[in-house]
Order: sequence, then C-alpha cells, then structure tokens
Amino acid sequence: MVLQSADLTFGGKVMSIKDTSAQDSKVIIKKSASKRWAIITLSIVIAACLIWQVAPSASRWSKAEQSIALDRVRIATINQGDFTRDISVLGRVVAAVSPTVYSPADGTITLMIEAGHEVEQGQVIAKLESPELNSRLFQQQATLEGLQSSFDRQKIQAKKQRLIDQKAVDLANVKLITANREKRRADLGFEKSAISQIDYEKAQDELEQANLQHKHAVQDAALNTESLDFDSQSLLLDIRRQTLLVKELQRQVDGLHITSPVKGIVGNLSADNKTFLSKNQAILTIVDLSQFEVEIEIPESYADDLAIGMDVNIQFEQQPFRARLVTISPEILNNQVTGRVRFTNNIPKKLRQNQRLNTQIILEHKENVLQVQRGQFLESSGGRFAYKIVNGLAVKTPITTGARSLSHVEILQGLDVGDQIIISGTDTFNAAEQVLLSE
Repeated sequence: MVLQSADLTFGGKVMSIKDTSAQDSKVIIKKSASKRWAIITLSIVIAACLIWQVAPSASRWSKAEQSIALDRVRIATINQGDFTRDISVLGRVVAAVSPTVYSPADGTITLMIEAGHEVEQGQVIAKLESPELNSRLFQQQATLEGLQSSFDRQKIQAKKQRLIDQKAVDLANVKLITANREKRRADLGFEKSAISQIDYEKAQDELEQANLQHKHAVQDAALNTESLDFDSQSLLLDIRRQTLLVKELQRQVDGLHITSPVKGIVGNLSADNKTFLSKNQAILTIVDLSQFEVEIEIPESYADDLAIGMDVNIQFEQQPFRARLVTISPEILNNQVTGRVRFTNNIPKKLRQNQRLNTQIILEHKENVLQVQRGQFLESSGGRFAYKIVNGLAVKTPITTGARSLSHVEILQGLDVGDQIIISGTDTFNAAEQVLLSE
C-alpha cells in the first residue's frame, strides 16, 4: 500500500510529509529479483543432483542388454581356503565277520544251540554222525599198522641178509689168504725144482680164483645192502603217506564235532535238528558283533574317482568317526557301485546290524584354493563363464573351473578373492554380455 503526501501544521509551522510511493516501489522490485535467482539456483542444484543420481543408472541401462530383478538370483562371494571334494551317501552297517558253517561230511546233524544264542570261539555248536567216515578211518588205520609191520619185518630181513653177506665175504677172504700162502710155497718149490710146472701153474690159478671170489663176495654184499635199504625206504614212504591219510581222516572225524570259528551270536539256521545233510551243505551263520563295517552304494558317475584306501567320515549320534574304503565292487548294478568301509580307530559301541549311517567319502583335499558355492550356473554355462557383479551389472566373465564337491567348486582362472558372481541358473540371461540387476 502507498501512502499519499500530506501537509501538517504543528505550532504554527507547516510540515510536509512525503508519500512512500518511491520507497515501496524499490523494495518490491528488489525482493522479486532475489527470489527469482534463488529459485533458479535451487532448480539448477536439484537438476544437477538428479543428473548425478540418474546418470549411472542411465549408463547401466544403456549398457545392459536386458534387466532382471535382484531378488530372483542368488549371489555368492569368491573365497580362499581348504577345498574338499567328497561324496555323501547312506551306508548300512554289516558285520565284518559273519562266517557260515558248512557240513564237513555226509551225516545226521545234532544241533547244540539255537538261533540267537551267544557262542564263544571254539565252542561245540553241533555234532555230525557219519558212520562211513568213521569206517574209512578204521580201515586206513589198519592199513597203516600193516605197513608198519612190513617195515619191521623188512628191517629183520635186512639184518639177516647182511649177516649172510658178511659170512660170504669172510669165507672168501679166508680162501684168499690160503691161496696166497700156497702161492708162496709154490714159488719156493718151483725155484728149487721141488714141484712141477703144472703144480706151480695150479697154485697161480687157485690164487686168482680166490681173488675173484673175494671181490665178488664184497660186491654182492654191497649190492644186497643197497637193495635192502631201497626196500626199507620204499616201505617208509608208504608208511609216511598212509600216516598223512590217517591224520586227514582223523581230522575229518574230529571235525564232526563242529565248533564256532568266532565269538558272536548264532544267526539264521539253515538246517533242522536231526536231519541228514550232504557234504558242504550250509548249517548256520555266526555273526561277530565285535567287528562292523559299513556297506555303501555309490552312484555310477563317481566310480572312476574311487580308490581303495580313501578316507571316510561317518556320522553316528552327532559324532564323527574316521574310516577307510577297503573294498570296491568290480561291477555296476542298478547304476551303483557297492563298497565296504572299515573303521580305522575306534568303533561305536551302540552299532546294530543293518543300521543306517551318513557316510562321507573324501575324494580329494586341497589347501588355499579359490572356491565358490556350487550352483545351477555350472549347468547353465557348462563351467565356461559366470556373471560377475560390477556396479549393479551382471557382467559375463570367462572362467575356468577345477574340482567340484557337493557344496563348492574350485575356480582356477577368471575370478579373484572377494568377487561376487551369480550362482543361480542363468539360462534366462540368454548369454547376454551384461544384465542389469534391478531392485
């Protein structure tokens, strides 16, 4: 509002008051210009902030080939540490030692125990009656006694023959001495012409004859001794062979008292009491409860990675127990390979046969390995690339993977510690080079 000018009289003096039109006009004009500049400045600042905030998003939008919501993907961080490649399978507890007892011969069985009874090692658990086996033992024992008697007779005959041979040698020796003496007498008589030429030659012939008789007597005695020794040795071998046969039959007869090979519990009975059994027919099974193993069935895809001696972790009552893979089946049944695992240190005390246990087979262990959680991205990309998170963008990055476990995969090239990648399936990305991850 503008005030008009007016004249006022105070004490006879007239005072003139000017209006405020000029003053009001100046104030209004100055305030309007200042406010306009403030609005302009504020608008510029707001626009700059908006551009500063929107520019990166706009840049990402311009680079991204497509967009996907962030909550639809799983992200994991690359870390470094110990890497263990393993297989987790369900195992079944079985007795490591569960021998089956068989009938040692044909006969009638008499069971001394029942199924479920506890037995000690060496305890008689059944008896088998086999008259045929007993008869054979008696016959062979009689044959052995006959051979022993023949051997004793042969020793007497050998002594007798040695005496006869010695007598012949001694007589031949006497004749030889006599012939030598007669030869010396003939030599003296012939020199003195006391005997004729014929008598002298006769003495020579008798000496030669005595030498031959003595020589042949010695040779005959030696030959007879060798022959007698050979006959005695042959009889001795027959006796030894017959003795082994009798011992074997005696062992079989003793085996008719069937004993437990281990300490354990009698399992299933395969034969009824007082029934006739054929040789090698199953009688019963004894389970040794002091030694347990775990039977596992492994998928066929891991068959080539298995090796005897691999470490195994077994969980029982929330406690780990160390074990080792001891056997691997050479064949594949129902797309699975059967193996046996044996405890290496202590065996759980409360194990029961056919009990189910979680078993972890350690295929490989490495230290200080780049790794990431395993995910569907391996199947989507074949392990050739992964989508790395960079400023809100999923960037397609070539990678090289190594060993794979159930939970992690080894990273050989393409990523570093701290990098984040998408581990969920990336089939929906259509192999795009960059994908925007929207909030």
